[in-house]
Amino acid sequence: MKAFAYALPLAACLAAFPSHAEYTGPALKFRLAHTAPPGNHITQAYQTFADLVKEKSGNKIKVQVFPGAVLGSDRVLIEGAQKGSLEIGVSSTPNLANFSTMYQVFDLPYITTPAKQAQFYQSMDPGGPLNAYFEKVANGIGLQPIMYAEYGYRHFVSAAKPLGKAEGLRGLKMRTTDSPVEVDVAKALGTNPAPIAWGEVYTALQQGTIDAEGNTFPHLAGAKHHEALKYAITSAHNYGMQVAMANKAWWDKLPPEAQQIIRESAQEAVRAQRERYYPENEKKAREEFLQAGVAIHDATPADLEQLRALTRPVYEQYAQKLPAELVQLVTDTQK
Repeated sequence: MKAFAYALPLAACLAAFPSHAEYTGPALKFRLAHTAPPGNHITQAYQTFADLVKEKSGNKIKVQVFPGAVLGSDRVLIEGAQKGSLEIGVSSTPNLANFSTMYQVFDLPYITTPAKQAQFYQSMDPGGPLNAYFEKVANGIGLQPIMYAEYGYRHFVSAAKPLGKAEGLRGLKMRTTDSPVEVDVAKALGTNPAPIAWGEVYTALQQGTIDAEGNTFPHLAGAKHHEALKYAITSAHNYGMQVAMANKAWWDKLPPEAQQIIRESAQEAVRAQRERYYPENEKKAREEFLQAGVAIHDATPADLEQLRALTRPVYEQYAQKLPAELVQLVTDTQK
């Protein structure tokens, strides 16, 4: 998949942010933990965030970043942020659905598309309606959103048979998360869903316990799954984010000046990730797939329409369980 055409030049993105006045507030130090591995675009984004906070504060605010799930899973990190035992925890949007079903809206198949990503960003960024909506959602569970880092679009991959059209998925043993939406999408496509923890997937592929899954190319390549795969289709069936959530009480006690630096740094880091880190990571992962002998089928508009039609009943089933206003806010970004 090509880098998104809507991306602006990085220099232009960062130039949009005014230089911050000298920070005169107190020295601060806090922790941010996420689960992405070294070299991943998510890891790059959060390290950039830490570097920017340090720079903008004149070295007075320091962010201690814990990558690679060293402090626990997404769920553990968000629970830590809720309790206040961790200042900022990062979780994927599917895992955030364990804390509020509102985040399940992003699991709905094809509710967003890469072609309309620029409009989606406008709504999710500060000042946008989706940003305001999810700030209220997070505040209601003791959290404060800090940064909506890119996770990316998931694609289907297989170790068993070619993935040219939707029919190619039928009969495959499909790894899923515990997400009921993901399980039902797998069923709608004629696969046999098998909820398996991420850390067990590589072995399950090798042993034949599963023979298919859906995830981003960078995430799959980072975990070396491409070594056990043979086929892929750029289905882009759903989009996810890696959201940094601060403990709300901790955040509210920070000086406004420090909050401003953190907000500015977060948005600059996100823009750098969208413009540079994610496209570069996606391209590298795709090259690693091809070098490993994985045949990638770039889905045609007809392929995508077939996948969309098959999964539409799942979309409608779960959309009915969510506030109509929320579903409308997301679909408004696709016009």
